[in-house]
Amino acid sequence: MVLCDTNIIIELLKGNVKVINVIEKIGLDNIGISAITEMELYFGAFNKSELKFITKHLHGIPSYHIHNDISIMAVTLTEQYSKSHKLSIPDALIAATAIINNFELFTLNIKDFKYIPNIKLYKKLQ
Repeated sequence: MVLCDTNIIIELLKGNVKVINVIEKIGLDNIGISAITEMELYFGAFNKSELKFITKHLHGIPSYHIHNDISIMAVTLTEQYSKSHKLSIPDALIAATAIINNFELFTLNIKDFKYIPNIKLYKKLQ
């Protein structure tokens, strides 16, 4: 399973051909998103029309919710990397979701996650 970061889903919704091609190679049945990504997408919508568009396109993509193990991992990551690497709370939660579920993380911001131990980054965007 590949967990898609918020920026990947945004590019997918915008019709970015490179991202679409990679998602097609992975397979729609093999991708998911964090509940944080889902919240960021809804928060970033400009109006109700965009909310409906996002909801329609997220249908069928599993959203992995925050549970105790993810929370504990996210707190640990925040403690370790919020000052040294400017790790944000949403990124800590997304990274923790990937690590705890043993998923690869597909992101356009590899630099935001590459220093995190045990994270597997999906790096096949060509």
